[in-house]
Amino acid sequence: MHSSPPGDRASAPAPGPLPAELQDAVAAMLRAGHVPGLSLAVADRDGLLCAAGFGLADLAGRVPATPGTAYPWFSMTKPITATAVMALAEAGRLDLQAPVDEHLDFPPAPGGARPTVEQLLTHTAGLSNPLPIRWVHPAGAPPPPAGDLLRRLMRRRRAYRYPVGERARYSNVGYLALGEVVEAVTGTSFESSLRETVLGPAGMTRTGFARPQGAVAATGYLRAPRLADPLLRLLLPRGVAGSRTGAHLGLRPFHVDGPAFGGLMGDVLDAARFLRLHLGEGQIDGRRVLSADAARSMRTIAHPGRPFDHGIGWFRRPAPGAHEWVEHYGTGAGFWNVMRLCPDRGLGIVMMTNSTTAYDFGPVFTRLVAAPWA
Repeated sequence: MHSSPPGDRASAPAPGPLPAELQDAVAAMLRAGHVPGLSLAVADRDGLLCAAGFGLADLAGRVPATPGTAYPWFSMTKPITATAVMALAEAGRLDLQAPVDEHLDFPPAPGGARPTVEQLLTHTAGLSNPLPIRWVHPAGAPPPPAGDLLRRLMRRRRAYRYPVGERARYSNVGYLALGEVVEAVTGTSFESSLRETVLGPAGMTRTGFARPQGAVAATGYLRAPRLADPLLRLLLPRGVAGSRTGAHLGLRPFHVDGPAFGGLMGDVLDAARFLRLHLGEGQIDGRRVLSADAARSMRTIAHPGRPFDHGIGWFRRPAPGAHEWVEHYGTGAGFWNVMRLCPDRGLGIVMMTNSTTAYDFGPVFTRLVAAPWA
């Protein structure tokens, strides 16, 4: 296990170490899932309780993963985007019930239904969810305009796949559109708006839309036989596939084409600050970002669907019995992340890894919630 300075700007005491039995559980989870490296943090509303790193952020260079290692967040960006939209709505700059086409050139659904901004937030706009495997570009290349990507997707024959306003169906396209809505109502870039409305007020200084200055970034890995390399190089955008280390094909640095649905990059320490913001009912370190009512409404799971039941920016897999959390994953080529908010226990947990495939994080999360700090 690798630790680092707390890095949390709250006045709470410095975080303690991860209990030894939990260190063993995390290490076993990594071995079972063939995960090269992992960073995790646990927080309550007042501060960081624990932060640790396991394994390697870069296999070839033998660079350890630490709490300060930066990872692409992929879809863990969505709760931050949703928070920004809710903040704009509370400021009177955006009407959640307004049709999206009041802000964008956005086609109606078959039959004429016009999705609203809120339906984009809750994944009830009826949109399809095409596989975003090539929606990235090498880190040194200029990003394509997100609006161009959205227009191309909405011109597809099956841009809408489900009835508008009914069951929730997860869609990256909806959050791509939300980024364009934010730009339309603020008159500035989505990236600037997010920094102004959420990242800056929450003190998330190590997170942005490129590798944070001075940060060590994890290398993403695909675990696959060497024989698969030619196919993987064809599937990935030019310049993204890198060199192989043993059973893993490394990926060169890249950024996501649509910042609002998956473009953030940063560390678990900043993710813990975002969790603290929501554990604090919209407030962190005395600074209010959202009203308590808005923060609670975001985590209200009111929209059943597949594969998740949705709130606003948060989701939960359907399962019988009571639930004590909401969460969001952030997955894609090279990385698999999960962020969970447990309001009833007053805890938030985040894990980020440089593994393309999922790992059995559920039992470890259960033990983290039941650890002595709970």
